[in-house]
Amino acid sequence: MSLPIPSPGAPPLVSGWLDVTQPLVDLFADAISDHQFIHVDPERAARESAFGGTIAHGFLVLSLLSKLGAEVMELPGPGEVGINYGFDKVRFLMPVPVGQRIRGVFRVAAQEPKGGGILNRFDVTVELEHAAKPALAAEWLVLILKGDKA
Repeated sequence: MSLPIPSPGAPPLVSGWLDVTQPLVDLFADAISDHQFIHVDPERAARESAFGGTIAHGFLVLSLLSKLGAEVMELPGPGEVGINYGFDKVRFLMPVPVGQRIRGVFRVAAQEPKGGGILNRFDVTVELEHAAKPALAAEWLVLILKGDKA
């Protein structure tokens, strides 16, 4: 269920779990031309890496914020568009093994007028199922433009 973007201080929005599969990792590897064996060769990664198997690219996990966020938030009205404005901080805290499930936790830290729209600052974590530590922590900036500015 999608909800409008909440105000700062509201409870966090939590997405459902997403399976990180080898085909997903392979598609991403093809898209960015990063075929390092720790991502795309399960046998070699099991044999030669410290991870025991393949892991997702950090940038794949980061890019999945769009999907995870869209699952729990919608734009508040017609004629509006959300623009990825950037990140002030991104940390890859834990590897995401292929076969693991992740979910996004989104907290609105601040909202401010910007360029005829509203700049939303999200404190985001990507959680690993059954793990004490998140895979990713970030400060994500999303600009909502309204009307003719969209």
